[in-house]
Amino acid sequence: MTKDQLLTRRRALLAGAAAVGAAGTAVALGTVPAREPVRPPAPGPRPHRAVQPSAYRLRPLTGYGPPGAAPARTPVRREPLLHVPAPGRTMVLTFDDGPDPRYTPGILDTLARYDVRAMFFVCGEMAENNRDLLARMADEGHVVGNHTWSHPLLTRLGRRRIRREMERTSEIVDRAYGEPPRWFRAPYGAWNRAAFQLGAELGMEPLAWTVDTLDWTEPGTRTIVDRVEDGAAPGVVVLSHDAGGDRSQSVRALRSYLPGLLDSGYHLTVPRRGPA
Repeated sequence: MTKDQLLTRRRALLAGAAAVGAAGTAVALGTVPAREPVRPPAPGPRPHRAVQPSAYRLRPLTGYGPPGAAPARTPVRREPLLHVPAPGRTMVLTFDDGPDPRYTPGILDTLARYDVRAMFFVCGEMAENNRDLLARMADEGHVVGNHTWSHPLLTRLGRRRIRREMERTSEIVDRAYGEPPRWFRAPYGAWNRAAFQLGAELGMEPLAWTVDTLDWTEPGTRTIVDRVEDGAAPGVVVLSHDAGGDRSQSVRALRSYLPGLLDSGYHLTVPRRGPA
C-alpha cells in the first residue's frame, strides 16, 4: 500500500470516529451515499476559484449537517481550560513541543504498551520534518493539538503573526495527521485576547494544564514521577514535554508513573469534544 493510500485510509478512519466539536461545535459524520451516474454540467455562471487552505482554515468549523443547518461556532474564551470534566477517576496526559524523533517514539511506545491515549501539542517546525510521527499518533488514537509554529511568546506578537503561527501549524497537522487540530495551547502558557479569538476562528479550544511536571528543568526522573503522583486527581491535565531539550527523564518518568496510575484506578484518556 502506498503512502498516499495509507493517508487516505487514515483520513477515512478519523472521519468515522466519535463526533467532535468545541463546546458548542458538533461534528456528525454520515454515511457515504452511493455513487450516481456522472452527468454533464448544466450551463451556468463561471465556476468560482477554489479557496486556498490559508483562506478556509480560519472559518469556524461547521461540521457535516443537513443543508441550511446553522453553523455552530467555537466559543471565544477569556481563559484556557485547566481541567477536563469527566466521570470517575479520569486524567489526561499531554506532551508539548514535539514531535522529536529522539524522545517521542519512546513515549508512544510506553503509551501503546498500556493502551493509553494522550495529547501531543506540536510545534509546526518540528512536525514538518517528522510527519511520520504525527501519522503514528493518528493511527494509535492520540490527539494532536496546535502549539504554534516556532514556539514564540504570543503576548509580544501582533495578530497577523499569531495568525500565521497557528495557521501554518494547523495546515501541517491536517496533512500529516489527517484532520486539523481542535485544541490549542499557547507557548509558555502566555495567552492573550488575540490568541483566544484566532484559536476559536480556527475551531480550536484552548487547553492549559493542572499539573506542571517542570520536566524541562531536568529535575530528575524521580522528581517528575513524584509531581505526577502527588497531583493525580479526577479531571487533572498533566503537562510534560517530548522535545525542546533532553527529554530522556520525561521518557523514563512516564514508564514509572503510568502503570502506577492505572493500578490506582485512574483512566488515562483524551478529552472528547461533542455537542453542548
